[in-house]
Amino acid sequence: MPYVEVFLLAVPKSRIEDYKKAERSSEPILKEFGATAVVECIGDDVPYGELTSFPRAVQAGDDEIVVLSWIVYPSKEVRDAANARMMSDEHFTDIMKDAPIDGKRLISGGFVPFIGL
Repeated sequence: MPYVEVFLLAVPKSRIEDYKKAERSSEPILKEFGATAVVECIGDDVPYGELTSFPRAVQAGDDEIVVLSWIVYPSKEVRDAANARMMSDEHFTDIMKDAPIDGKRLISGGFVPFIGL
């Protein structure tokens, strides 16, 4: 059964190209580790809500863009193995160390799809 890992984060507008470069470089590695699809989305119409919203969720500032991404794996077990492998893969960690991501404001989670995929 497919498994989807979802990420929501804020990226400084001035560093969005750095983020894109890092993610484009990491995609082949993720696929090597078992991902069947990697999707990166830059916020385009994500207003700051009064109570809840994507920007509020990641405490995005006026100088930041909200990014939503997801990775599809064949199963949760493949996702778990991929995540463990990523932490010890020197090439992957080198790419990500320069990515403009504030890990304290990154939201992630695993989901089991029931429609689609």
